[in-house]
Amino acid sequence: MGDLYIIIAPSGAGKTSLVEQLLVQNTNLYASISHTTRSARKNEQNGVNYHFISKADFINMSSEGDFLESAEVYGYNYGTSKKWVDSQLTAGRDVILEIDWQGAQQVRNILPNACSIFILPPSLEALKQRLQERGQDDIGTIEDRMREAQNVIIHFSEADFVVVNDEFETALQDINAIIKAQRLSARNQTIDLRDLIENLTKG
Repeated sequence: MGDLYIIIAPSGAGKTSLVEQLLVQNTNLYASISHTTRSARKNEQNGVNYHFISKADFINMSSEGDFLESAEVYGYNYGTSKKWVDSQLTAGRDVILEIDWQGAQQVRNILPNACSIFILPPSLEALKQRLQERGQDDIGTIEDRMREAQNVIIHFSEADFVVVNDEFETALQDINAIIKAQRLSARNQTIDLRDLIENLTKG
């Protein structure tokens, strides 16, 4: 059985860049591609960054119980395919979800062994600068995201781990350390080292 990791952060904190590098460095780690009702941004591809679907399709999928979690963020809907996540975990693959705090709460209620990691920016000033530098939003949208950021950050204590993304490489190392610790947990090692433990404990 694979492990499930949840990455939570306010918009602009760098979670997407961190997840991209985590996938490069961890060959057994796979990212879930969320469904969303928002339009694709420049350079985003359907089925790669997100599954871009209509509001009507999202509502239909939700009513059919297709989502492990779903949430409305900045006026758009996002959801994680329950079938896909279950299939990956059952196959022994680790899965990482890049979702908001509402979705994280839903996942933890269903899968309490999921490991949640909250990414904090080093300051609100740095967060605003990052939003401006990525060039994806107008001034009004950036101000909305800054106001929402504080509403998101207050939920940091609900996560299992908290990482400050000040220096990118340091934050990446911290998350990799968390993943390694999870893989070395007694729960996982009981399965992975079944034969060794049996040989060490048999009479």
